[in-house]
Amino acid sequence: MTNHEIKVNFKEYQSLNDLSKPDHDLCLEAVKAMETSHSPYSKFRVGAALRLQSGKIIHGSNQENVAYPSGLCAERVALFQWGANYPNDPIEAMAVTAHTDEFEILQPVTSCGACLQVLAEYEKKQNKPIEIILFCNKGPVWVMNGVESFLPFLFFENRLLNEVKGER
Repeated sequence: MTNHEIKVNFKEYQSLNDLSKPDHDLCLEAVKAMETSHSPYSKFRVGAALRLQSGKIIHGSNQENVAYPSGLCAERVALFQWGANYPNDPIEAMAVTAHTDEFEILQPVTSCGACLQVLAEYEKKQNKPIEIILFCNKGPVWVMNGVESFLPFLFFENRLLNEVKGER
């Protein structure tokens, strides 16, 4: 038997004010994105903002539906918008925040597994990691360099991608 250990490294800042100006501004865009959240059932609003290499900002917010599986998370709304409209303008960073009037959120909320898998796909597509910034109103700010910080065993099979490209 071999015992393996996985360590995750991320940066923690005390507040948004400790971030670089581009990252601080991206977080404010994620807050702005929350305004379009459609979350009448959970009352849990999530906003995501992507900063592209060109400087363009893409917003996403969670969109719920009475048939729960029909909704979509803020991260995937933003990522799919990027994939459909700006696939040749690499994503540099993504900021995600959440808010609810039901209780106080004291630490950043992490993205769900489905969102992380989509993020992994787009990191592979653009062949570089995406900086991920998670934050909440009164808590710390977490900054990760790429999706592998969340999913060290993420699902990706390079041979599937090669088949799509017609390579063997």
